[in-house]
Amino acid sequence: MNFSEFLRAMVSSPPLAIVSLLTIGVILVNGWTDAPNAIATCISTKSMPPRAAILMATFFNFLGIVVMTAFNASVAMTIYNMVDFGGNEQQALIALCAALVAIVLWATAASYFGIPTSESHALIAGLSGAAIAVHGSMSGINGGEWIKVLYGLGISLVLGFVMGYVTSKTINATCRNMDRRKTNKFFKHSQVGGAAAMAFMHGAQDGQKFIGVFLLGSVLAGGAAVSTTATVPFWLMLMCSVVMALGTSIGGMRIIKTVGMDMVKLEKHQGFAADLAAAGCLLISSLTGIPVSTTHTKTTSIMGVGAAKRLSALNMGIVKEMMLAWILTFPGCGLVGYLMAKLFLQIF
Repeated sequence: MNFSEFLRAMVSSPPLAIVSLLTIGVILVNGWTDAPNAIATCISTKSMPPRAAILMATFFNFLGIVVMTAFNASVAMTIYNMVDFGGNEQQALIALCAALVAIVLWATAASYFGIPTSESHALIAGLSGAAIAVHGSMSGINGGEWIKVLYGLGISLVLGFVMGYVTSKTINATCRNMDRRKTNKFFKHSQVGGAAAMAFMHGAQDGQKFIGVFLLGSVLAGGAAVSTTATVPFWLMLMCSVVMALGTSIGGMRIIKTVGMDMVKLEKHQGFAADLAAAGCLLISSLTGIPVSTTHTKTTSIMGVGAAKRLSALNMGIVKEMMLAWILTFPGCGLVGYLMAKLFLQIF
């Protein structure tokens, strides 16, 4: 449906209005707690001021959503088909709403402590917990799609670190005998391009994930059975990128400080290395249809860059906090999604 038809449907269908508002809330929280990772390094190295970086991220998030969804929407379809809430559409819609509430609660708590958790994994965990609550078993989980998440977890942790380390070492070796002032000027401009690439890939990955949830909610709210394919309208891509940008402008600076400043002190060439490595890892994952965490990919690439300098350059206290948050996200948000679904099904 087009945007005007969607607005009319929201007015006439309270379930669609509720699930749409909750999904927009989750996208907003993603922009608040996740999207800032894309521009954290270019702001922390003073290559771009925050307002300009947010505006740039808005445009390239949108571009990433449009281009990648048109070219390869497999990430969105992975999320769309990951869980089965059962044949009862009303019950399925209630469970989906409960999962979205759980994701917002988990992400808000993480933001309060300034910890860059993965909204991708919170989304997957919340949906899975709600599906388990509906069925009372693991039968609501699509194992074929879930295995892609496990692949993505390994890719984002290992490949992000390795690519960050190798890219940083390569740049250091290439520029060892060059004038430092000239290279700083070059990498200041290059890092803007690196941040744009990261924002593009964030849209390509995370934008598709939330589009998948929005499509699932729209189908359930319309009382229809979930099919294995769906068409992504242009207005949905635009709305997703704008809401993400709004979230980044509201509360992104705390995450930017944690990732770009507190974890490791980066110079301009190191910030560029981290952006280039993370964007490359995300591109590989998107083209293969594997939903990875942009947070994990970016932060592990920064860790790799820091390790290339020396291990002592890493603030291990911050690293341990983030690793603990990552470990707790699947069971923690999954449990919240399960409990919220049980509660919602009892109330509604």
